[in-house]
Amino acid sequence: MADRQLDSDVVVVGAGPTGLLLAGDLAAAGVRVTVLEKRGAESNLTRAFAVHARTLEQLDARGLADDLIATGTPLSSLRLFGRVRVELGDLPTRFPFVLITPQSNTERLLQERALKAGAVIRRGAEVVGLRQDTAGVRLDVREDGGTASYRAAYAVGTDGVHSTVRDLLGLPFPGTSVVDSVVLADARLEKAPEEVLTVGANEAGFAFVAPFGDGWYRVIAWDRHRSLPDAAPVDPAELTGLLRAVLGSDHGLHDIRWSSRFHSDERQVPTYRSGRVFLAGDAAHCHSPAGGQGMNTGLQDAANLGWKLAAAVQGWAPDALLDTYQSERHPVGKAVLRSSGTLIRVALAQSLPARLAGGVLTAAADRLGPLTRFGARAVSGLAVAYPPAGDAHPLVGRRIPDLRLAVDEPGGTPRLYEALRGGRAVLVSNDEQPYADQWAGRVVTAAPADPHGKLRDTVLLVRPDGYAAWAAVDPSRTEVRAALTALLGRPSQP
Repeated sequence: MADRQLDSDVVVVGAGPTGLLLAGDLAAAGVRVTVLEKRGAESNLTRAFAVHARTLEQLDARGLADDLIATGTPLSSLRLFGRVRVELGDLPTRFPFVLITPQSNTERLLQERALKAGAVIRRGAEVVGLRQDTAGVRLDVREDGGTASYRAAYAVGTDGVHSTVRDLLGLPFPGTSVVDSVVLADARLEKAPEEVLTVGANEAGFAFVAPFGDGWYRVIAWDRHRSLPDAAPVDPAELTGLLRAVLGSDHGLHDIRWSSRFHSDERQVPTYRSGRVFLAGDAAHCHSPAGGQGMNTGLQDAANLGWKLAAAVQGWAPDALLDTYQSERHPVGKAVLRSSGTLIRVALAQSLPARLAGGVLTAAADRLGPLTRFGARAVSGLAVAYPPAGDAHPLVGRRIPDLRLAVDEPGGTPRLYEALRGGRAVLVSNDEQPYADQWAGRVVTAAPADPHGKLRDTVLLVRPDGYAAWAAVDPSRTEVRAALTALLGRPSQP
């Protein structure tokens, strides 16, 4: 069958943001990783413009956040559908805003990191077959006018809504279509909108306008009273008419360089793991663009899975570690479907009573600060937590903020997210005993900057993805060793 056979530890199918972050994490951990991308050239299809706070924290833990922020515009508040303004400035993070930047900028930085770390990216490589056994996965690939066979210990499908990997596994993708005949276009505007990110909805439909930052704008619009198939061409007059009807102005739209139609579904695969094959990002879940959570959720899937796969490849992962990807991320995907679905249904409500109910809801949200604060934490990703096992410390399973750390020497890491940049767990403790020496290469130790602060008597073990794996007040050495073993496997030294 194959003209040639290539071996990797992990093969990632799909070179979008999710696949590129995952590949970079694996390569940085010393894992041999190959990314297969069906497209022969990098895509200019940017659907995501919002990078939320939790995603920026994950990028900060990889040294990329500041570079990405330089490409876009931070917004400390968002106005949704003309009524609700969600305030983000009080979010408990170094990044109390949503960053508006085209998806292509995120992809570029993630690709540069992955390649620098040693990942191999093969474009024009179409997966046409998949088989797995107890030892690994084989992917048959059509590329360069011939065929190739890729063998790996594990494979991950990050190949989007129409995932070939998911189809080859025979996994269902249940759900429904939320909205169809949505128009996409890239165009210039004679007059920039007052809001950097403009979103509106009324009885005519909805519209969205976001800047690329180079004079071009992405325009998304939907006509409540007209539905055409995805293949139907886009009439410029249709687009300008919708903008005037929904936003009150077409902002002098002209020079459309690209346009298309698509339909938006709400779907989720029942299981994110099938043997040695995993699904992440849009291959595992898709939903409406309301709230801008799609790319962000996929990137956080990758952050959750990457260190676990690296541990499995390197042979020190506890037996059940890979299964926690399903138990932790599937509920998050389900919650995102629910929240984005609620937002889009309010925006698309057709009946007068439903629209009035939506108006009451949004007006109430304007008045009730705690409601919008809760919504901000949820949409930003900061509220995501993983259920702890048993009678655990309250911190376990929760995102740990960017703690200030004590620096003992020049060039040390004064922040937790800087300490996480090596892809290892971090043990935060005031105790100077060398608990973690036996797990060298898997964990780093640090003391809190304030030895008398909230963590003065607490030992905290932070996972590579920034969530608390374990915490205890005044634990014994035996308890700390047990926690390290549970997360990091058997020690490499006796």
